[in-house]
Amino acid sequence: MKEEHFIDAVQPVSAHRLDETVFVLVGASHPGNVGAAARAIKNMGFRHLRLVAPRFADVLTQPEAVAFASGAEDVLQEAQIQPDLSAAVADCGLVVALSARVRDFGPPLRTPDCLPHCAERSAQQGRRVAFVFGSERFGLSNADVYRCDVLLSIPANPAYTSLNLAQAVQVIAWEWRKAVGVHAVQPAQAEVVAATAGEVEGLLAHMEQALLALEVLDPGAPRKLLPRLRRLASRAELSREEVQILRGVCAAILRKALPR
Repeated sequence: MKEEHFIDAVQPVSAHRLDETVFVLVGASHPGNVGAAARAIKNMGFRHLRLVAPRFADVLTQPEAVAFASGAEDVLQEAQIQPDLSAAVADCGLVVALSARVRDFGPPLRTPDCLPHCAERSAQQGRRVAFVFGSERFGLSNADVYRCDVLLSIPANPAYTSLNLAQAVQVIAWEWRKAVGVHAVQPAQAEVVAATAGEVEGLLAHMEQALLALEVLDPGAPRKLLPRLRRLASRAELSREEVQILRGVCAAILRKALPR
């Protein structure tokens, strides 16, 4: 197959789904990787780049980042810097972590083969998707992985599994482009509106308050109750209305347990 025919073959992709996808770099330390990541996502038709607590506050304008962006300077200019992961994915409904390590209470480890299913579900439910990448040296913390709905690992040589950050972004951007192309559908027009990560986070904080008030949760020894509730909420794929109902329950519990 000639190169131009191959390029044509991957073009019919839902523009809406590409426009909505977010790529998040947590604790990035090398400006060159940030610039190369911007180039990688623009190559695949994406544009939303968000950084969480990068090593350098001015990383988006550093000469090395701009040089490695090489034509994707607009992605750098529009990129956001957020203080933590919760803020970076607050408007997203499906959050995918990239890591080779399985966590005890994190999402099950999957490969990019699951992305067509993720694309189909997110399109049907109108969920904005975020891919989260850890720092070059330390990857993602357990706390950040626990905030995600899917844990993804790029299959590599078992003797040398470490990928450069920008290379990992390029691989996932390509896989996601293919997945979205396979399941390109119109934006969801269903009556159900999916809850965002920020709304689910608010619900979990409200549930924690209610459980403390009921003395179900011991603040001195919380064990794994809260991470398990987080996983339950992730599997449930809650709608905005369901979050509001559950928060109403929490509010009623607090009124009964903590009367004025």
